[in-house]
Amino acid sequence: MQSSGSFLRQLSGKEAWKSSSKRWGGNNSRHGDGGCERSLKQMEGLNMYGGENGGLVMRKRVMVVVDHTSNSKHAMMWALTHVTNKGDILTLLHIIPPSHKGSERPTESSSSPYLANSLGSLCKACKPEVEVEALVIQGPRLATVVSQVKKLEASVLVLGQKKPSPLINCLCGASSTQGFVEQCINNAECLTIGVRKQSRDMGGYLISTRWQKNFWLLA
Repeated sequence: MQSSGSFLRQLSGKEAWKSSSKRWGGNNSRHGDGGCERSLKQMEGLNMYGGENGGLVMRKRVMVVVDHTSNSKHAMMWALTHVTNKGDILTLLHIIPPSHKGSERPTESSSSPYLANSLGSLCKACKPEVEVEALVIQGPRLATVVSQVKKLEASVLVLGQKKPSPLINCLCGASSTQGFVEQCINNAECLTIGVRKQSRDMGGYLISTRWQKNFWLLA
């Protein structure tokens, strides 16, 4: 097992973090001098913005794909507490499936803005020093994620994963959620992390990236 700080520092050495919505703004203040900040100074492609006394401060955009499941909420909170730092931007992306004639989903579409806004407000309340924005976009999931990562120049993409069922995997292969996360990891143009919260007895999280699969990470 490994702490999140050392694990993310290892990932940063493999791939540099690059740097109609609602946004919860934060103060553009200077970062502290902690170990995580020192590791960020070694990364390339981070956005720069004006800080106090005319100084420049590094910040990154962390994108999380959210939906109504508990898995995505666990991933969102993990990204907020383990990846974002003061002055960073947390983008919550909620994707609505394309509607087809005769098979519209009014309930899901109508509740999407409420979900995104409530999750954004929760993140801002938990970590006011992080700037939070919520995006609700209708379209195919993978193409939307890949295009938004590129358009917004996201530094890190975080997705929730659920525990696979051995029986279902044996009979039907990997679930659609597992396949989607794997596709995002392989196709998104940024550091992409799949996150699954462990049971209360085990503790911590299982992390999957392009280089590590189901790596046990302490909370």
